[in-house]
Amino acid sequence: MIRTWTLFIVISLFPVFIFSQHQSKPLTSKKDSLMPGMSTSIPFTLENNSAESKSYDISVTTSNTFITPILAKGELQIAPYETSVYLVPLRIAAETSQGNYSVTLNIKDRNNGITLTKISKITVSGNRNLSVTALDSQEFIRAGETIRATFLLKNNGNITEHITLESKNAILDAQPSLVLEPNESKIISIHKVTSPDLRQNEFQNINLSVYSNGNPEENQSVYASTQVISVKPSEEDLYHRLPVAVSLSFIGMQNMGVYNDGFQGEIYGKGTLDKDNKNQVEFRAVTHNPIELNTFTQYEEYFLNYKRDKLFIHLGDKTYSSSYLTEFARYGRGAEIRYDFNKVTLGGFYNHPRFFRDIQDEFNMYSTFKIRKESELSVGYLYKTPRAGENRYSDIRLDSDAHLPYTKGKFKISKNINVSGELAYSTTKKNNGTAYLLQADAIFEKFNASLMYVKASPDFAGYFTNTNTFNGNISYNISKKLSFFANYMQDAKNFQRDTLLLAAPYRKYFQYGIQYKYMPSGFIILNNGYQTYKDRLEPKQFDYYERFFKISINQQIGVFQINIDGQFGKTDNYLTGFSGNSSFYSANLSFQKFRTSFNLFGSYAVSSRYQLENQKNFYYGARIFSRFSDKTSLSLFYQNNYMPEEYFKDRNLFELIFHQQLFPGNELDLSGRYSLQRGAIGDKDFIFSMRYTWRPNIPVQKTAEYVTLAGNISNLGIKNTEGIRLMLGSYLSATDKEGNYFFKNVIPGNYFLEIDRSTTEINDIPTQTFPVALALINKENILNFGLTTAANVKGHIQFLEKGEKDQTDIEQLLSSKGKKKKESIIVEATNNDQTYRKICFIGEDFDFTYLRPGDWKVKVYRNGLDKRYKISIDKFQFTLKPAETKKLSINIVKQQIEIKYQQESLQVGYNEIKKKK
Repeated sequence: MIRTWTLFIVISLFPVFIFSQHQSKPLTSKKDSLMPGMSTSIPFTLENNSAESKSYDISVTTSNTFITPILAKGELQIAPYETSVYLVPLRIAAETSQGNYSVTLNIKDRNNGITLTKISKITVSGNRNLSVTALDSQEFIRAGETIRATFLLKNNGNITEHITLESKNAILDAQPSLVLEPNESKIISIHKVTSPDLRQNEFQNINLSVYSNGNPEENQSVYASTQVISVKPSEEDLYHRLPVAVSLSFIGMQNMGVYNDGFQGEIYGKGTLDKDNKNQVEFRAVTHNPIELNTFTQYEEYFLNYKRDKLFIHLGDKTYSSSYLTEFARYGRGAEIRYDFNKVTLGGFYNHPRFFRDIQDEFNMYSTFKIRKESELSVGYLYKTPRAGENRYSDIRLDSDAHLPYTKGKFKISKNINVSGELAYSTTKKNNGTAYLLQADAIFEKFNASLMYVKASPDFAGYFTNTNTFNGNISYNISKKLSFFANYMQDAKNFQRDTLLLAAPYRKYFQYGIQYKYMPSGFIILNNGYQTYKDRLEPKQFDYYERFFKISINQQIGVFQINIDGQFGKTDNYLTGFSGNSSFYSANLSFQKFRTSFNLFGSYAVSSRYQLENQKNFYYGARIFSRFSDKTSLSLFYQNNYMPEEYFKDRNLFELIFHQQLFPGNELDLSGRYSLQRGAIGDKDFIFSMRYTWRPNIPVQKTAEYVTLAGNISNLGIKNTEGIRLMLGSYLSATDKEGNYFFKNVIPGNYFLEIDRSTTEINDIPTQTFPVALALINKENILNFGLTTAANVKGHIQFLEKGEKDQTDIEQLLSSKGKKKKESIIVEATNNDQTYRKICFIGEDFDFTYLRPGDWKVKVYRNGLDKRYKISIDKFQFTLKPAETKKLSINIVKQQIEIKYQQESLQVGYNEIKKKK
């Protein structure tokens, strides 16, 4: 395409630019916002104050070679006592840098030889324009090889750019920062090493992000996609399998001087029974625990779950729940069934409690109605029968069979407010009781609140009895850095907890405070309040009321996360009858290094909460977890002691856990620990365990049959087609004398067929793109192709000068030395399914090798080539024959400028305004 600059030069005679008219004011033009790449005219005002006509020879120069006068020489005639404007047309090159420049008009009087110089200042505006485009990347690689991609980064603006390069998933081959001059370009290469253990073929993307240091918000990201072919593909299975874990543990325990040990077996599975994933099952069987039950070992358990579409069935051990008030978290052995209709759910269960001796059996039935998407209402009935002749667990005992109808619901009042509640009634032969629960949650942009109130009468026969409790919390974000909060909590009393677990101490507390985020990586919390703690066991270790003030600081410093707390309070000790001060100081430090996480903590207390006034306690410990590899890990924990308020849980004093995957599907776990059991004060128990786990995948449904792949490689002018090795995933085959190959007993799926290039001549090339993707679904599959000799394309890029040579132009175009730019173009070769690109420089050779014979197109892109030059022919189309080398010549020529002149003078003048006398 021929580009022509058409300039309308206002003249009456060649090549003079004249506005002939008396002027009361000088003619001006806008000279402070010129953009690179444009053409403009700069006016100069000239006056003839003599009584005779003047003739001038005029020449124009500029302060920068990128700003060039379109007509550097001219002449001008001015009549006596006239003022004229001489317009200087300029071309501002696209690579002209931002800044101030000058245009000089040299004027010589033909009559007397007197010279005059006039200078006009112009300003070229800044133009930021960074571009990054994908240049070249691999279509396929084998797993374990390196993905490589190149991108073309170019500064199309006129400002020197300081650029930062980043890649989230690859490695840069150069420095992450560089400087690009205007119109300068660089090729950026990145790479990523793929894992040789890739189990299946997959696409992997690598990206390059580019931004100017002055404009980080204008981040440009470009991606290159490569398909990675697995060299160790996982064997696709003809069966749908159910994941199962089978383990055997040897456990020993030294408990209060008595040692016991034994074996415990477990089998657990969860998955689906069919390839459509409709029949979901989960099961577990754990044999008898040979030692005393604790948190760190499993108790005997057997259950089976089945779910399909809207049906759910459970048989065996489970934590059964009807509702929060009637029966909440009761572990036992039984059965449950549930069926979901469109808007109605029906269900029920039978449960025989295992760790609560007051109840023999319980039955529950319920139905749930969906009102809206997030609102529903349930009604249910729970029936309990007491266990006769058993020792009671608490002072509350069923006197007869209990009937408990209940209703509960949750309602979404608005997008910010949710309300839920429950109402229950109980009746036995002697007593009737009621209970209700109300709960509300409000979530707004700056304000959050949650409130819950529970009330159960003294004769209510549910999970709670004679209970009145309220819990609530609110928070308000005053600003992005400052927030206010308040919490009130009161534990429920008289609830029927399983004997498997001990209840936490009775607590009631209220606190309020503020949180201030003084920097993105740190915040401080100040809070004040009171709390009540009461031991539920006998003899009691604590019973106190305390008012306190607490300050907490959390700070991230590099890799270290630091937490420091200080609490100061006044304690009324009801157990001993005295009051005193209680102070607590604690610190926690955590960080990660060398695939290991470290957590160090310690606290010091001087308190009046327990048996002694101003009792001093020092607690410290550490937890270290290291993942040596994906197969090996080690966990180490130590803590010297625990606060008395934590008696309700098993407390580790020392713990060591080692995990090792022996080989896929087989694991070994070793553990040992010293601990305080729940409710114990000073007796330390030792527990150790050695556990071996096997994870088989049990076949439950056959999903496919083996398939075959066969074909022939035809000889299209090569030496021979015998002994060529082909690879199909992990399958191998070789051709016979006629070029036939065969793969049998192939598992159906998606594969890539590859040719081992070491078994062919270096210039042999298949007639279709390899590797070739195949979806092997049919029982018999056929793929035929041929081998021929590769072709090549070679070429040269040359500059052709037409007419008078301009040495400056040629040097700027060809030179690569100093600060002069080296012009480049992009040459692209394509056929129907392959594309190759190269950046080529003027005056140099280029080539494309190992091309498949056939129809090819070569297209040439300017890549920012100076607008003064054009590509003579930018498209080539031809047919490559086997072993042919096609030669191309790409010519760069200078654009011809066409100048058109206006034949008549354009008169521009001003009306004189006469001054009022």
